[in-house]
Amino acid sequence: MKFKKLLYSLLFFMLHTQLYAKQQTFKLATAIQSNMVVQQNKAFKIWGLAEANEQISAQASWDNKKVTVTASVNGEWLLQLAVPKAKPGDFKPHYIIIKHTKGEVKLDNILIGEVWLCSGQSNMEMTMLPAPPWHKGVLDYETEIPEANYPNIRLFKVKRDTSSSKTIFVDAKWQVCSPETVGTFSGVAYYFGVDVFKKLNIPVGLVLSAYGGASCQAFTAREVLEADPQLKKKYLNKYLLQPDSVILTNKPSLMYNKMIYPLINLSIKGILWYQGESNSWDRGMYTKLCSAMLEGWRSDFKQGDLPFYFVQMTPFNWNKKSYPLNEYAFFREAQEAILKVKNTGMAITMDVGEPDDIHPRRKKEVGQRLAKIALHKSYGFKDINYLGPQYKACKIKEGKVLISFTKESIAEGLRTKYGFSPKHFLIAGEDKKFYPAEARIQGDKVVVFAAEVKHPVAVRYAFQNYPVTNFQNKSNLPAVPFRTDNWNE
Repeated sequence: MKFKKLLYSLLFFMLHTQLYAKQQTFKLATAIQSNMVVQQNKAFKIWGLAEANEQISAQASWDNKKVTVTASVNGEWLLQLAVPKAKPGDFKPHYIIIKHTKGEVKLDNILIGEVWLCSGQSNMEMTMLPAPPWHKGVLDYETEIPEANYPNIRLFKVKRDTSSSKTIFVDAKWQVCSPETVGTFSGVAYYFGVDVFKKLNIPVGLVLSAYGGASCQAFTAREVLEADPQLKKKYLNKYLLQPDSVILTNKPSLMYNKMIYPLINLSIKGILWYQGESNSWDRGMYTKLCSAMLEGWRSDFKQGDLPFYFVQMTPFNWNKKSYPLNEYAFFREAQEAILKVKNTGMAITMDVGEPDDIHPRRKKEVGQRLAKIALHKSYGFKDINYLGPQYKACKIKEGKVLISFTKESIAEGLRTKYGFSPKHFLIAGEDKKFYPAEARIQGDKVVVFAAEVKHPVAVRYAFQNYPVTNFQNKSNLPAVPFRTDNWNE
C-alpha cells in the first residue's frame, strides 16, 4: 500500500513538472540584453526558460554561425556562441538573433570587450550622485558626472534583492555609460572601468551586484557553508536555529541566491570585491569565509581561477569609544591573508579614509587602484605599479629599527605626502607596550625609533582603527599596514 502511494506521488510530480514546462513562456535570463558587453575570447552563454523540448537557436552578427539546442523537460535551456578576441579601437555594434517556436528576440548594440563583476556592500554600491541621508556622493561629482560620456562602457546594476532559493532572473538593465546613467552607478566600479577602457581601448562592461550592509556569508552559497564544519556552525546553524534574531543582510546565502546565482553563466574577466564592514568583528573567520565564498563563485562560474581584486578597509573610528583601539587593524590583517589564494590582489586605502564617515568620498583613487592591479596582473602591463610599500624585514641596531620593503613595492622610491615625516609608526620593547615613534626615510628603507623605547623588539605601522596615512612610494600608492610582531592584544 505504501509503495502504491509513493508511486502515485511520483507520477503526479512528473506530470505536474511536464505540465508546468509545457505552459512555460519563452524567457531569456535577464543578464542577456541589448546594449550589453560580451566577454571577448570566451564562449558566450545564452540561457533561459521555454516550453518542454522546444528548439531554440541563436546567431550572432560577428560570425553568423547558427547554434541550436533543445529545452529540457523542465523548460531549461542553454547554448553557447564562440566570441572572437576584441581588437583595440573596434567599437562596432553587433546583434544577436534568438529564435524559438513562437517567435524571435533580437538583441542590438552589443559590444565585444571585457566584463567585470563588481560586488560587496555599501562602499561598492555607493553611487556617483549623493544618496541622502547615507552618503554625499563621490568627491567632485559635480564635475565628474558631466564628463562621463563613454558610449563604449556599459553598465548593468542589479537591484538589491534577496531570495531563500536560487533564481535565474534579476531586476537590472544594461545601459550605455553617459552623464544621464552614471549618477546612480557605483563610483568605484565606474572609475575602475574608465581606466581599464582608456588603457585597453576596447569596450568594458561593468556588472554591479552589491548590497549595502551585506555580510560575506550573505553572498556565499549555502552549499559552500554546509561543506565546511566551521563555517556551517558559525554562519549557517546559528541562523537556522534563530532565523528571526538577525538582520536580513547577515542571513546566509540570501544575496547569493538572488544577486550572484543569476549571473553565473555570464562570461566575465574577473571580480572586484569591496566588503568587510559588516564582518569587522569577525576577523577570526573572515579569511576562511571570504576565501570559501570566492572558491564557490569560481566553481559556479566555471571559468577557472577568475581574478579576485578586493579593497582593504579604509580608516574608520567606529564611534571611537565603542570600538577597541586596533580591532579594525586586525581585521585588515585578516583581509590581507586572502592574498594567499591564487590570483588575488588588494587595493590599499589607508590614505583616503574619513575617520568619521564609513562611506568616504574619495572613490576615484579606490577604483583607479583596482584598475592598476587588473592592468598589471590580468592584462600584463608590468610597467604599471599597483602596490605601495610592502613590509619585507627589519633589523634592530643601537635602539633603532631599520625597516625594508619588497623591491617591487618600492617602485621608483619611497616618499611621503607633502614632505612630512612618515606618520603612524609605533614601537615597543619586551614589555609589549607600544609608543608613537619617529620615522625617517633613508633611501629605500625607513628608520624607526622612540625615546621611550631603548631596546625595541617590534614595530607596527598604521595598525590602528583609523590612521589616515601619508607614507607611500613615488607612484603615490600608500604603504600596506603591517606589524613585525605576532602578539595578541
